[in-house]
Amino acid sequence: MDNLQKPTSDSVTVKPEKEVSLDDFEEAYGEKFSDTINIDTWPLGENLAELYSKLEAEIHQAVKDEGNISNVVRKEIFPKLAEMGKVPNGGLHCFDEKIIEKCHKGFLFNGAVEACDGISVVHDTLPLSITQIGVCLVSYHGQHGSYVHRLFRRDLRLKGEDPVKEAFEMLERRSGRESVGVEDKNAALSNLARRGIMAYAERAILHEKSDAKWKIGHGSPIPYELTTGFWASRPEMTDSALNLMRKMILEHQKFVYIPSAPKKRDLLTLGNALHPLEYLILYTMEQDLSFMLEKGGYRGEIRNRVEDFIKEVGSKVVIGLYKASAAAPPNIFYAHIDHVQTAALIAMSDSVLQFHRGFPMLIDIADHLCKSTFGQNDFIASVQQAYTESGKPTQYLGERETRF
Repeated sequence: MDNLQKPTSDSVTVKPEKEVSLDDFEEAYGEKFSDTINIDTWPLGENLAELYSKLEAEIHQAVKDEGNISNVVRKEIFPKLAEMGKVPNGGLHCFDEKIIEKCHKGFLFNGAVEACDGISVVHDTLPLSITQIGVCLVSYHGQHGSYVHRLFRRDLRLKGEDPVKEAFEMLERRSGRESVGVEDKNAALSNLARRGIMAYAERAILHEKSDAKWKIGHGSPIPYELTTGFWASRPEMTDSALNLMRKMILEHQKFVYIPSAPKKRDLLTLGNALHPLEYLILYTMEQDLSFMLEKGGYRGEIRNRVEDFIKEVGSKVVIGLYKASAAAPPNIFYAHIDHVQTAALIAMSDSVLQFHRGFPMLIDIADHLCKSTFGQNDFIASVQQAYTESGKPTQYLGERETRF
């Protein structure tokens, strides 16, 4: 249970992989590693039907074990959460169907709530890498805006001053890059930086372009991508990200963020013990962010600015859990400490509209709109058409793009 007090935020850096011993492997998978790599024990692919009984037994036992743990969690751990989290109104709560219905009419379906989501796609070829970032803002009254930006990276931008020198410089730059079509971690716009730009755009559009009283965001209000690497390389860039998040958290306050793939498996274990329409208020992000500060490698002025930011906002953002239906998994949510119960109600009310997913439908609507407007297929088709019109329809396309 001490883990509830340890930093586990999505904003914390990814830990290096732990070395796994043979004993660890056997304990986790229930078989010896020597048996796993003995291919004489592997059945032929056409006999997959014979493996179904094993598959069914493993799933049945795993579900049963999780159910037993959930019963223990409800009985022994839930009663202690309020004291452990040290947050006003902490612990277990429950909504009834009448208040969910009132939220539908009073918040969601009258346009008082807007949600935002984004998408980024990349097309990488030898002469040009194109990054497209799109963001959509929606409410149940309809679409409230679609925004897009494209970045064009060229190793060769001829200035005409010394063509030979420019050619050698281009060769040198390309010698240090990754394979075509593979993420270049040393590029000016790495995958982390690209996600950071998208995260910034989502939050800027949600805060500056939305007039709704309540705002639903995807992910964390303080995402890892906006607190490290590219965004922490210069003080002015750090300020732009921190000021944006500061305005949303300290000034607007009426927000709720829900991540799709949280790293907190310990919290999700607590969430599995929830009944439908129940939610937990756990603790603030203060310790999580302090851990990020110590492990993030910040130096000098940038460290001072991040430290000031954490002191201002860390105790104002609460982490919680909710479960919308019996068929759906639990979700983690983030909200302002003064509005956490209303935030949980809005997240729950929007999520019950999808019984099987139990995830806010407004975020899904924004996601589907982004994919249909700025998705991979249309983007790649327009890129290929442009290469065709340039007289090089296939020369610069990747092998996978021309594979049948």
